[in-house]
Amino acid sequence: MKASQGMFKDSVVYVTTQGSQVRIDGGQVVIYDVDGDDGELGSFPVEKLDTINVFGGVNFSTPFVATANEHGIVLNYFTQNGKYRGSFVPERNTIAEVRRAQYALEDRDELAIAKAMIAAKVRNARTILSRKGVRGTTVLKDLGERVSTASNKDDLRGIEGEAAERYFGRLDETLVDNWTFETRSKRPPEDHINSLLSLTYVMMKNEVLSALRCYNLDPFLGVLHADRHGRPSLALDLQEEFRPLFCDAFVTRLVNRGTITHDQFGNDNRLTDDGFQAYLNKFDGYMGEELTHPHFEYRVSRRKAIRQQVILLRKAITGELDDYHALEVSR
Repeated sequence: MKASQGMFKDSVVYVTTQGSQVRIDGGQVVIYDVDGDDGELGSFPVEKLDTINVFGGVNFSTPFVATANEHGIVLNYFTQNGKYRGSFVPERNTIAEVRRAQYALEDRDELAIAKAMIAAKVRNARTILSRKGVRGTTVLKDLGERVSTASNKDDLRGIEGEAAERYFGRLDETLVDNWTFETRSKRPPEDHINSLLSLTYVMMKNEVLSALRCYNLDPFLGVLHADRHGRPSLALDLQEEFRPLFCDAFVTRLVNRGTITHDQFGNDNRLTDDGFQAYLNKFDGYMGEELTHPHFEYRVSRRKAIRQQVILLRKAITGELDDYHALEVSR
């Protein structure tokens, strides 16, 4: 498959060529350029895939959707510039015992898991700032220590909110000249850095969603984020520990290395088509890069690390582990 038209890493495929179709041919998933002249863009073994992300004008053949359902392949739909629209989630054995344990989780157990996630987020925020040469983050250290004293979820949310404000207040110091960050803004993003952060959080949320579904946890029943119709609260909870460590670090890399420039944004602060394609190429490669997992103490890709965290979370929920071990990196 041409690098500018699609990517394959681990068990995830990104399809961005407009007018293409995802088909099934024997035991292969085939991406075919229906509207253009390029014919077959790529072919992947069915048994190796668990997620296909499509952007804009891409469609699926009916036989492929049936195959995706049979083999447990999740299909995520995005607009051409990366706004999430929805997913096709195949029917599968959800392992009733896991779901029952999740639904029966007591408040104190939810709070303990949430504390581990937020403590890791604050620690990872300090680590990212430190790696970029930002000093004087004692206030974040103090807030991280306060996490253990939170007696309820509202207290914990308050600590997390203050830590996020303090952290984002220093993020500008991690950027090269010609890039600035004043405050976090979401809908709409008010500058190019906020646009990249929002896009990366969406991409990471879907990585987490796919992992939760693979291991039979209900992504809509969270431990910290409030329940809301259509909100994948557990995915948002688990994503917290990855925000500074994976998401923010990726965005600063993109701009500091000149991979993404201001010229690749439109008037709405969204990436142009070419800019978005460059972003996706780098994101998929980034998720395939390895780090030493602090709990297991061996090297895994970032995508695999997320799935390992889901396994640890499931074990904590089902009682196989006494505590949830969040992904926390101290240097």
